[in-house]
Amino acid sequence: MATPGCCSVTAAFWEHLRHLGLQDFPCGIGSWNKSRFNACTNPCGGRLGLGTDPARQEEAMPVGEESPNALMELLSDRHSPWALLPDCSPQDQHLREMAVLAPELVHGSNIFQVLRSLRIVGKGVEEVDEGLLQLQQLEELILSTNQISRITSANLPRTLKVLELCCNVVADLQDLCARPPPELQHLGLGYNRLCGPSEDKYLTAAFWPNLVSLDLSFNNFTDLLGLVSQLSSLQKLRILLLQGNPLALIPTYRGFLVDSLPRLSILDDIHIGPEERHQFQGLARQPELIRSEAQVVVSIGEIKGVPDPSTQQQLEVGSEAPVITYSYCVTYKFVEGEEIEDGSSTEVTKIHQRPEVATLDVDSSAQDTRETKGQQEPAAMEEPKDHSVKVFVTPGKPWADTIDCSYRKEHTAKDLVGLKSYLACGTIVSVMEEKVLSWPVDTDPEENTVMKGKARQGLEKDGAKVPVPRDKQKKKEKPCELRSNPPIRRTLGTQRVTLETLLATEDLVATVCDFGILITEQPLQPPSLEEKERKKGKGKSKKPKAESQSSWKTTASTKGKRKNKDSAELEEGQGLQLVPLTVQFQMQLVRWPSAAGTQSQESMAVAVGKAQ
Repeated sequence: MATPGCCSVTAAFWEHLRHLGLQDFPCGIGSWNKSRFNACTNPCGGRLGLGTDPARQEEAMPVGEESPNALMELLSDRHSPWALLPDCSPQDQHLREMAVLAPELVHGSNIFQVLRSLRIVGKGVEEVDEGLLQLQQLEELILSTNQISRITSANLPRTLKVLELCCNVVADLQDLCARPPPELQHLGLGYNRLCGPSEDKYLTAAFWPNLVSLDLSFNNFTDLLGLVSQLSSLQKLRILLLQGNPLALIPTYRGFLVDSLPRLSILDDIHIGPEERHQFQGLARQPELIRSEAQVVVSIGEIKGVPDPSTQQQLEVGSEAPVITYSYCVTYKFVEGEEIEDGSSTEVTKIHQRPEVATLDVDSSAQDTRETKGQQEPAAMEEPKDHSVKVFVTPGKPWADTIDCSYRKEHTAKDLVGLKSYLACGTIVSVMEEKVLSWPVDTDPEENTVMKGKARQGLEKDGAKVPVPRDKQKKKEKPCELRSNPPIRRTLGTQRVTLETLLATEDLVATVCDFGILITEQPLQPPSLEEKERKKGKGKSKKPKAESQSSWKTTASTKGKRKNKDSAELEEGQGLQLVPLTVQFQMQLVRWPSAAGTQSQESMAVAVGKAQ
């Protein structure tokens, strides 16, 4: 046997055997069972194999040794220190039992003759070395969740029927298909880095004549027509997994596969019934309907829990104050592509993706430092992506207890790989507030001050009121024109929405984003008349003692009234139910309806024709 590398399959195999303790008590051969395997004292003569009846071995046990039943109880009792963990594999349990009943079979190289299944999961294996060839009876090899990038088929036993390589970094099938196991029935390559069309040519009956089950899920296959043309040669294929690939985002994906592979029984863990086959009959002869693009519909409903902005505006009467208007909108991010206009005007902002940097091109020149910082926080929540996304904004709506956005937008994504990456990362949904300050066009504080001063001087000289011309009176009656400052935007809440289920068999993600309860600072209330009078009284000279005592009693009663009033307001505030800020968000991946739907094949073809 070749010396195994530190990250090879055989190295991980021997390390695993060491942890199982097949040569340690209560397994293996030792002082606890040595007489059972001594030919001179064995009443039955010869070696006792795995099929020997443990009841016969109970007879005439020497002092100091344990019976096979007692040793097996130490393995099966969950309170025993020698018991395996509840989640151990059946293979490990079988080896431990064999090491008790027939330890010579698992001693040294003898174990290679009895192993039919080998499971090495999450051990950091990088190489499938030639040491596996010594497992001459091996039929099942599971190497999931490792770091394997290449598989040399010459190092695989020819008896292999199941090969599971899920969750590795396999990007090339050339070495695996150089001399593949001829009897292989299941090949698991899900969650790897395979992409077509360079790898499609290795998925034919020329390499896998007996393949029954094939898992290619969550790779990067994009050519549906090319892949199906290769898979059609696998005459024994009954189970196929392709979900999570970019090509699975095409609306006609499932229907085309069902009709193109008539021998298939299960597609993406869903059974194919006769009704579904009848529904998609003839679709394989219409390749012009298979367009390499996906259609996604985003809908945004009601916003609730936005604080009333009017409570924050406490303006004194007669003050020169601007007119303040508020509007509210929802933003979300979507991968770059073509958008189908539906009549609703939306603002689109592009995000340029750089390593560890996401720059949002939004005009923030009029924002203060606090609000600008609040808008940059969502960008920090993102991970670096290898695709470009845009920020879409719903039309602004005025404040209300329930703000109905009634937003719907259809997106067409031709970059299926970018769409897959986007769905895997999820999207960012934010609720934005836009404040606009508007000033009268003719209002100039300095000019008004000068004009008022001149008018006052003229009136003092003339000693009479100057009549106002009628044309000027008419001008005063006209509505005042307003000059608006650049809008001030503020993020009220931001949340990531998970979209991974759209990569599987789900076609809809509907959620209510909960941003929590927004707590706003209450504006300062103007002082009451009693407080003003009390402050004025402090500046006056001291009064006689009796008057002072009377004043003290008045002040005390005033404080008592204020205290009762504040308590009443507090109790009233505690009785109010605070509403968290929420927004309804929905994203739907357009697919052709399944057999459970009522839409006929003809109506589906018409729908696809309209989309084209």
